[in-house]
Amino acid sequence: MDLTGHVVIVTGSSSGIGEAVARRLAATGARIVVNSASSVAAGERLAEELGEACYVQGDISAPGTAHALVEAARERWGRLDGLVNNAAVTADVPLADIDAVTVDHWNRVLGVNVVGTFLVSQAALPLLREAEDGWILNITSIAGIRQTGSSLPYAVSKAAVDHLTTLLAKHAGGGVRVNAVAPGLVATPWTETWDQVKEGVTAMAPLHRVATPEDIADACVGIIGARYATGQTLLVDGGLGLVL
Repeated sequence: MDLTGHVVIVTGSSSGIGEAVARRLAATGARIVVNSASSVAAGERLAEELGEACYVQGDISAPGTAHALVEAARERWGRLDGLVNNAAVTADVPLADIDAVTVDHWNRVLGVNVVGTFLVSQAALPLLREAEDGWILNITSIAGIRQTGSSLPYAVSKAAVDHLTTLLAKHAGGGVRVNAVAPGLVATPWTETWDQVKEGVTAMAPLHRVATPEDIADACVGIIGARYATGQTLLVDGGLGLVL
């Protein structure tokens, strides 16, 4: 896939899946708007390493961040061709501990994962409609499809993003494609201490390992290149969903 000259925003891209996707797309020639809510040094370092890139700090649940991301693309390159909605948070509450979930947990998780994803998509759509092949790719999760995940609010938020994907695909207009990639367990800084969970996935999943960020980047490149696909969620879980 050749994205030379194309401009792509990747939210939550200072580490993990977002970083891997940003690097992979940059390797195809894309210019990248890197983003993180708090890891400023890591985001700036990645943008510098990618060369044709810039960094915008901001929490996507804040409306001003969506505007800042799109304006960075417009001001520097005068266009926007793609958006990867990767930024997400979870609640520090075990999935089965229903009694421990609070309103604050819901507000934070839904605010970033659902509302934030929508706000950035909404802000990006005018420029994406002008592109020859504009697209949005949402990073969701197996937690939105199966009864699993890091917390109840997180799992529900990812199911909501899957549905948001189909609604945006239907109503975005301008020929903009909207798809999603739903990873299973991925070895990232977020899951660094999940040793028991990783062992369980390795034992159960037909491919007998957890994913790497690069595995998810591979899937992202594949669905971005599928120019006649829209409204789809691609489950990339090593087959774990077959046994859950």
